[in-house]
Amino acid sequence: MAAKTAKKAPMSDEHKAALAQGRAEGKAVRDYLEGLRSSKPKRGRKRTPDSIRKRLDAIEAELVDASPLDELKLVQERHDLTRELETFGSGVDLSALEDRFVEVARSYSQRQGISYSSWREVGVEAAVLKRAGIARSS
Repeated sequence: MAAKTAKKAPMSDEHKAALAQGRAEGKAVRDYLEGLRSSKPKRGRKRTPDSIRKRLDAIEAELVDASPLDELKLVQERHDLTRELETFGSGVDLSALEDRFVEVARSYSQRQGISYSSWREVGVEAAVLKRAGIARSS
């Protein structure tokens, strides 16, 4: 016996708009959280362009007498530091991401059932949540 395929009703314009809104809000929230994560201070002493250049000079001096395995590690460190130096100071513009997050966070929280404490636990500051209209009781 042949399987019957039910015809799907066409999606309403309201449904399409709701899906588009959900995608847009999700993107704003995701972008902001990724920006927070990437700009989170790292442990240890802060690097400066000068300290990176100083370490690159030291690597060049160490390469002269390095064993083959040490040479490999030093060359990799040099590549990593060079890349870091090139991207130094080109951090994420959190202010624009934050403004967009503030616009959508309340409705996103309500639809997804996300509490104030969950936002705080992933690093969203209390002042940002207040601007977004998300209260502690939510």
